[in-house]
Amino acid sequence: MGWKIVFSFIFFILVIMLLVFYWILPIGDLIEFKISGPGHANFTLNTSLGQGMQFYDNMRYQSPNISYIIDGCPLAREDEMKRAFDFLETHTMLNFYEVNKEEEISVTCEDSISKGERGLFVAGEGGVTNVTVTENFNVIFNGKVLLLRESNCPNPIVGTHELFHAIGFDHSDNPNNIMYPTVKCKQTIGDDLVNYIGWLYSFPILPDLSFENASASMKGRYINFVITIRNHGLKDSENSTLIVYADNKSVKELEIESIPIGRGRMITLSNIFVMQRNVNELEFFIKYDFEELNKDNNRITLEIKE
Repeated sequence: MGWKIVFSFIFFILVIMLLVFYWILPIGDLIEFKISGPGHANFTLNTSLGQGMQFYDNMRYQSPNISYIIDGCPLAREDEMKRAFDFLETHTMLNFYEVNKEEEISVTCEDSISKGERGLFVAGEGGVTNVTVTENFNVIFNGKVLLLRESNCPNPIVGTHELFHAIGFDHSDNPNNIMYPTVKCKQTIGDDLVNYIGWLYSFPILPDLSFENASASMKGRYINFVITIRNHGLKDSENSTLIVYADNKSVKELEIESIPIGRGRMITLSNIFVMQRNVNELEFFIKYDFEELNKDNNRITLEIKE
């Protein structure tokens, strides 16, 4: 009887060990998953509205309230530039304010006047110096104006022309438009410029977290995945949570630190244990407790590759 008890106990232990191996060890074929939906789903901007008006599509500062510094300019040119800021404020929804440091637009002057092609005098130069590219916008962080001379017109044509360059606008082919390469006092800010600025800055200053890439595999009861989350919005995100579901059951939660504008985070996790051996669908969800430009792209689904 004693040996029977010993053999029964050994057999019981072996069965338990086999069950443990079956449940825990990554035994079985490698199963790979592919994206099935909704995938990368940023909201679609109407790029035709301002097509050809800017250096790149949808260039804007984070906020319609834009800071500036005027440094080393003669009084007449400083006055030209301040009138240009006021002039643009009058015609658009933009607001400009002067600061002592960490400005978004830097205005400088030179006493010499440069000559361009065919002997035409160059009145100034303006442009964007720091821009971050996202799926939705080209977000401007810094612009610069070099004002070589004032316009001597009733309206600050030169300063406004260069200021438009500093907020992302290119030249116009219309001689009556203020963005025409050659300065004339009768030039005006066209309605197309005003309308496009109004549309560009109508979007709220919010982040937009979305999945950029996702891949996953499973062996036995263990899931491995690599995903990339990117911020395509107009503001750095707060902390968020990535939740992983296997056939609608939550199997993993991971805290995601703040993601700056245009930046992304690649997340790689291996050997996530799940109770079920057969998983048909994986889902990744970005739980973000604050407002975003679009929350429809916070979820992505993967299914078994055929």
